Amino acid sequence: MKIATYNVENLFDLQTNGHEYKEYIPNSYSQWNKKNYTIKLRNITKVIKEIDADIITLQEIESEQALKDLRFTLKRAGLYYQHYKIANHKHTTIKVAILSKIPFVYTNEIAVQASSRYRNILEAKFKINNRELFILVNHWKSKAGPESMRIVSAKKVLKRTEELGLDKNIVVLGDFNSHYEEDQLFKKKHNDTDGITGINHILGTKEHTKVSILTNLAQGEFYNLWYDIKKENRYSYIYRSKKEALDNILISPSLLNSEGIHYKTDSIHSHKNKYLFTGKSINRWQMGRKKPLVHKGKGYSDHLAVIAEFLVN
Repeated sequence: MKIATYNVENLFDLQTNGHEYKEYIPNSYSQWNKKNYTIKLRNITKVIKEIDADIITLQEIESEQALKDLRFTLKRAGLYYQHYKIANHKHTTIKVAILSKIPFVYTNEIAVQASSRYRNILEAKFKINNRELFILVNHWKSKAGPESMRIVSAKKVLKRTEELGLDKNIVVLGDFNSHYEEDQLFKKKHNDTDGITGINHILGTKEHTKVSILTNLAQGEFYNLWYDIKKENRYSYIYRSKKEALDNILISPSLLNSEGIHYKTDSIHSHKNKYLFTGKSINRWQMGRKKPLVHKGKGYSDHLAVIAEFLVN
């Protein structure tokens, strides 16, 4: 079973609802029109089809219509996701979503805060070979905000996983806007928490080792799968030529067992086909450099998708 997460970089539909970023107002000066929307859908479809995950979680989807249009484009390309959901109970500009070949038992939105600065978390429950699996899809506050804002989301994740039961099979994934060792890398302007980070301290992913030699993961801690591969391969984003792992897949201790549903050792990786790069940069969706910004109709996303495999007994 393959599970993936992918920040697709601003997939907006062609309907005006008043919440758009100004460069994504349909049919305006920015050239966000049917032609460029179609190119964006086809390009993201190309990536997702190559991954061919059983379950793929998405970030930066504007609306259910955008998700449906992506799903339809995927179906025309030969990849059909029968089951889908977007966290649309809150009018944030962009949202998280999920596409799945496996039916949901249920989906649920977890409200982080009333403020539009925080995006809801999407929870989905699956039952596979009579085994339960819970997935929590995240998109935490960007580095435009301090670490305290990401800690708010982390605490909501922890609270919900405690409610589900820390012995359950839980995958927490998405764009955390946090490196897997954020506590070592985050800048002074973000550190308003005396060095405490959401991903490392609240979710307990600090200082773990490779899964094949991991024997002491405590209940209530999550294992960040990035630790399972070589350090040079641990990235999903490049900022000013510096590789970062803003997108993460965290798993509960039960998924490290060899029974039921469990993680396949060494399987995590980012999707790094050559066309997704331009030189040493990621081949993101391209806009003109001069204001007002205009869409060029080229590129994919500023993030790479991250994939992990699981075995089911």
